[in-house]
This record gives sequence, structure tokens and C-alpha cells, in this order.
Amino acid sequence: MENKKRKILIVDDDIELQEMYAEILQNANFEVILANDGIEGLDKATKEMPDVIFTGIVMPRMDGFSMIESLKKIVMTSAIPVVISSHMGREEDKARANELGVKDFIIRGITRPVEVIERINALFTEIGSEYKLEFNPTALDAQRLAKEFNFQSNFKCLECGESLVLDLRLINTQNRAMEAKFVCSHCGSFAK
Repeated sequence: MENKKRKILIVDDDIELQEMYAEILQNANFEVILANDGIEGLDKATKEMPDVIFTGIVMPRMDGFSMIESLKKIVMTSAIPVVISSHMGREEDKARANELGVKDFIIRGITRPVEVIERINALFTEIGSEYKLEFNPTALDAQRLAKEFNFQSNFKCLECGESLVLDLRLINTQNRAMEAKFVCSHCGSFAK
């Protein structure tokens, strides 16, 4: 089964920036919709129902903040997460974005495109998401970890003898902080 592409609406009057992010986001498996200002963005948001909106602030006809305010007044678009892309990063803009419930504030020129993709993808990762990873008991600092935490050096379950895996749980989406513990891949027992 193929993953459904997430739909992103890029709203900016800077055509070069639009084209750059459109290509980057398409390569990151997003379906990209483009709008040149807030009025066009508002229209496309209501018709296309994107999963996320990536917008600039200063644009002709309607700026990014006015567009966001209008989107919040429409029931069907009020919950669409918005990420602002600003070339200035002024504190008053960040404060206004925060008041409007903007999910992230990215400063152009400081934030690398790969980080923009990571931060947009992080919007769709829920706190509490869990991941189980295989663990190599002979790689890097594994033996030091075993010694310091008083584990068996082979990282085998004391209950059933199967391999332990690293269980990660997301606790903060902004900085991707995770809680980690070792669990048995077979019986689910926690490492003691």
C-alpha cells in the first residue's frame, strides 16, 4: 500500500522561493499547491484543503497574517497547521504568529531547506509515537552502556533469552526529544 502524499500549500510572492520549496517538498513526497499572495492562498486553502500551509508574511493584496486570521474564521480551514517563512524574524512577527496559533516560525537564510522539511514533517508526528529499533550489542558504546546500567553484555532478555530492542517514545515534537528504554523483542519485558 502506497503512502498518501501530504498536501502543502506554499503562499509567497517570491517566485524563486516558491519554485525552490516546491521542488524540495515534492522530492520529500508532498503534493505542492502554489499561491502568490494571501487572497490566492485563502482561495486555494478552501478549495484544496491542504494538510499544511507554508506562508510568507509580506505580500501584495493580503499579507500572511491577514490570510491566517481569515483561515481561522472558516470552520473547515481553522485547524490546518500553518508554518511561517520570514526573511526578517522580527520578535513582533513571532509574537503575532504565536497569538494566531502558527505551528512553526522559520527564518529564511538561517534555516536550511532540509531542516524545513524535518520541521514540517514533525507537525504530523504525535507525542507518544513509539518506535522499536534493533540494537547492536557490539557497536560503538554498547558495552560501556551495558556496564554502566548493569545489563547483560549480550543484551538478551532475562525472562526468555531473546534480543532486547531499543524502544523510543516521542515526548517533544519541536526538538524531537525521545524517552528510551530496552524491551524484549519477543515477550515485551523491560530490561532490568
